[in-house]
Amino acid sequence: MRAPLTLKGSQRLREELEHLKSVKRPEVITAIADARAHGDLKENAEYHAAREQQGFIEGRIKELESVLSHAQVIDVSKLAAGSKVVFGAIVELADAETDEEVTYQIVGDLESDIKSGLISVSAPIARALIGKNEGDTVSIVAPSGERRYDIISVRYDG
Repeated sequence: MRAPLTLKGSQRLREELEHLKSVKRPEVITAIADARAHGDLKENAEYHAAREQQGFIEGRIKELESVLSHAQVIDVSKLAAGSKVVFGAIVELADAETDEEVTYQIVGDLESDIKSGLISVSAPIARALIGKNEGDTVSIVAPSGERRYDIISVRYDG
């Protein structure tokens, strides 16, 4: 099965890939050349650090190229799911006990970022929300115990 990505997430990953190829890769190549000019490579910490950085950059480039070539990109703005929670939905929740409100968007695994409110489609809270509708209450088993949330709103932004 192809991994889902939102259109925005796909664009962010493509931008990161382009930055790695056009900026970071040339920088590290220059750093390696400069370190080589310093002489003995066995005891040259700058050279070894630059080579290690090159390995990380090349690994990330390969990972991004693979993910982007195999991903199923979904344009969330074209989904007509109404008030039903599906991949790409932006869901506003209220904690049933504390009335604390949180907003999450359900996205692909590689684009998830909890600090930005982007939760992975495979996360327990996302799995509990998928298929539910605006106005429903969901129970989520968390490490701290069971939590109940009311779904306040569901929307799909491009």
